[in-house]
Amino acid sequence: MALSARTPRLTVGFDLDMTLIDSRPGIHRTYRALADETGVFIDADLAVSRLGPPLEDELACWFPAELIPTMVERYREMYVDLAIEPTLLLPGAAEAIETVRRHGGHSVVVTAKHGGNAKLHLDHLGLAPDAVVGWLWAERKAEALRAHEAGVYVGDHVGDVRGARAADALSVAVATGPCPADELRAAGADVVLDDLTAFPAWLAGYLAEGATG
Repeated sequence: MALSARTPRLTVGFDLDMTLIDSRPGIHRTYRALADETGVFIDADLAVSRLGPPLEDELACWFPAELIPTMVERYREMYVDLAIEPTLLLPGAAEAIETVRRHGGHSVVVTAKHGGNAKLHLDHLGLAPDAVVGWLWAERKAEALRAHEAGVYVGDHVGDVRGARAADALSVAVATGPCPADELRAAGADVVLDDLTAFPAWLAGYLAEGATG
């Protein structure tokens, strides 16, 4: 069902890590390399089990505050060479973005990840959203969601739920990241899906419900 000329354009926002992509292999590899280079212990297994918040928050668990800016810069330099190739699409990711397009809508990726690295992931995996906005976490994601007039935001973390609510967007959560379904519901998610393979059917129902008032 394409949107009619009288219908406001559908815009759906998507988080990136553990919503559209499984970036854990590449992130794990990058943390291990940073630990080897600096001689500072980083529990890479633990770090990739809690993806979502900004890189600075995770690095603060392993480095003193005065070194965080330097470590962030070095991590991002390493990331380009180490983390793009091993990253995988999560089930249903490509179909979710294509479904939005098929319904006449726009998709925008809004992520806490550095925007340039987010774009590298999307290009490598063949995902083509209409826009990509990086360096925004939790409530700050509302800045981009409002700017793009997104009515729906899809994410895997309670921070994504908070971002959607701050933007007055419908929060659609997928239980593919560190936050289980009951935690996402408790945080205020309007809809919780097991993964993005359920998104096309959900979106079709959502649009049909809207069309019938």
